[in-house]
Amino acid sequence: MEAQLLMGERLDEVNDHLSLIQKEEGMTFGTDALLLASFVRPCPQGTAIEFGAGSGIVSLLCASRQKFAHITAVEVQQEYADLCERNISLNGLQDKITTTHADIRDLSAYAPLGDVHAVFANPPYMTTESGYAAKDQGRQAARHEAHGGIKDFCLCAKKKLRWGGSFYVVWRPDRLVDLFCAMREAEIEPKKITFVIATPHAAPSMVLVEGKRGGKPSLVSTPFLCLKNEDGSPTKEMERLLLNGTFPFS
Repeated sequence: MEAQLLMGERLDEVNDHLSLIQKEEGMTFGTDALLLASFVRPCPQGTAIEFGAGSGIVSLLCASRQKFAHITAVEVQQEYADLCERNISLNGLQDKITTTHADIRDLSAYAPLGDVHAVFANPPYMTTESGYAAKDQGRQAARHEAHGGIKDFCLCAKKKLRWGGSFYVVWRPDRLVDLFCAMREAEIEPKKITFVIATPHAAPSMVLVEGKRGGKPSLVSTPFLCLKNEDGSPTKEMERLLLNGTFPFS
């Protein structure tokens, strides 16, 4: 299928030979999305929901790797919901992903309650009072909690997940306490955590967390995931992840 680009858009080929339409001034595909898609465990016969799908790249990567039988990609901004739908069609994944334009807090808009095997999200990591305001509204909404904070994401995940279902999130280390408190309040127990560092001696810049709805307290911390060697080349773990999407600490 040939991509029909609108003004201010570009077409990129990304991982897994996927074609991705992106807004030049909006949020674009980054390392956080790539890591999250790799971090999500396969459940080939199960269903999943992505909260805040944006361009749809995380759902596209999970679908292309056949991690779920079906994914519902939920996006609150109409222009990005439309973009997500176009990217799904462009890559021929209409039978694997359904786009829904909805606020995650409006649970009646999509999918039955307590039904899905997994929820994954790359949520806004800044409060509305912090940071600077981006000129692009899409970028602003992706960074700041304008359409719900981490408590909303966790509570909505609880209502969507079946008992024992998994919640996956990429987050910022400086707000890790907020995430864990929100997960516990939503009865989603943190079970696995991976800190991400840019280079061998850098402080963590991202954190990946997996939780289980109704899980018992027991948190496993993997080795740090280092993205680059001192010379700027990808580490062997990152090379493997880039090549086939395999997360190094399964």
